Amino acid sequence: MGPPEGSAPMTSTVITIPRETPHRDHVLWSLFSTLFLNWCCLGFVAFAYSVRARDRKMVGDIIGAQSYASTAKCLNIWALVLGLLLTITLIAVFATVSAVNFRLYFRI
Repeated sequence: MGPPEGSAPMTSTVITIPRETPHRDHVLWSLFSTLFLNWCCLGFVAFAYSVRARDRKMVGDIIGAQSYASTAKCLNIWALVLGLLLTITLIAVFATVSAVNFRLYFRI
């Protein structure tokens, strides 16, 4: 069994689709910042910029998407740093106040 006689040779067509580099929009990081480290509403603002970056990416505006994503990343970094500093400060203050109250209560 072979190809039918008189038929044209089989040819193949190759279509090359350019790969786009994935651009991060930082939506998950912004959502985490919004829920857990929302210092001065930076997490919420970062989430808004992340959603805008995703919208721009879906429309095809790569430059706009990169701009919004960069702003969202910067806001997320600030929210993380300020949230960690606030948490560490509150733990230190609580520990100090507890130690002072312990000494006053037991007169050590």
